[in-house]
Amino acid sequence: MFDWLHWKWFLPPTFASYTWENPFYLYVLLLLPLFYAVRWLLHFSSRQKLEIALTEAEAKDDPMAWLRHIPSAMMTLLATMLIIALARPQQTNEQVEQFSEGIDIMLAMDISESMQLQDFQPNRLMAAKEVARNFVKGRFQDRIGIVVFSGDAYSLAPLTTDYELLKGYINEINFDMIQNRGTAIGSALAVATNRMRESETKSKVIILLSDGESNAGNIDPLAAAKLAFAYGVKIYTIGVGQQGKVPYGTDMFGRPRYVDNSMDETTLREIAKIGEGQYFRATDNATLQAIFDRINNYEKAEIKENRFRDTKDFYHIYLTWGIIFFLIWLALRGSFITNALED
Repeated sequence: MFDWLHWKWFLPPTFASYTWENPFYLYVLLLLPLFYAVRWLLHFSSRQKLEIALTEAEAKDDPMAWLRHIPSAMMTLLATMLIIALARPQQTNEQVEQFSEGIDIMLAMDISESMQLQDFQPNRLMAAKEVARNFVKGRFQDRIGIVVFSGDAYSLAPLTTDYELLKGYINEINFDMIQNRGTAIGSALAVATNRMRESETKSKVIILLSDGESNAGNIDPLAAAKLAFAYGVKIYTIGVGQQGKVPYGTDMFGRPRYVDNSMDETTLREIAKIGEGQYFRATDNATLQAIFDRINNYEKAEIKENRFRDTKDFYHIYLTWGIIFFLIWLALRGSFITNALED
């Protein structure tokens, strides 16, 4: 109730914490000294002077004469408090709440033996894992899951927003996770679609990354793509690797060894077409990262913000002080203090 009596309201840190609804009035404070200087000069030049002869011993300053300045001081404080109140000091606590509907994204990553080829540094799989980590790091409130495949497909991580957990799963991906050899693209699409089958999210995406042609599994890749599209899933496909001679390890003399590499781009293009997505071709680390960056920009959830502002006014404190200084000035105006003699 009497918190306004505290001296903290006049400390510089308190004023520094304020925001001002009407900051223009603060400039008026700078004019107060000028106003009182002009007022004093006018008063000094127009006041009545009496010629009284006094000896030097009798011409002394009387301390009581200084009391005449008290009413003026009260008026100055009154004006200062009113100006501060008009400027309306406030403290605002703003909270921002971000939310989005999110996107469900399944990363289907090829871990077949051909992903060990070294046209990417240090090899295709390690490069794919690096861009996948960066992709996960750049998402906001999107659920992401991981499917790995070679001769079979395996759901490594369900849809989740625990991005640290996902990065841990990506770090653990290796060539020995699935024993069956080959490239089962159809199975990978089917497993990824199954993970999204009961999802109620409006946007669902599969990003399929492979470096070969589908030669394993018992599900046709195009049939799996149609099934995914029937569940409202968009499909992006990425063909990884260069055509022709590709480096793979070294021979007994330490010289680079090259192997022939081919890729079934036609199937990957058709899968992306069925899934109303897009096909990309990555031939090195930089282009692979650029492809994921493009997909990242394509599949952005709309982020909405709610802002809550809790504003508290403090003008009433200074207005109260102004009223007090006015009452003091009013009481002193008719007292002897106002008429105290000037030396």
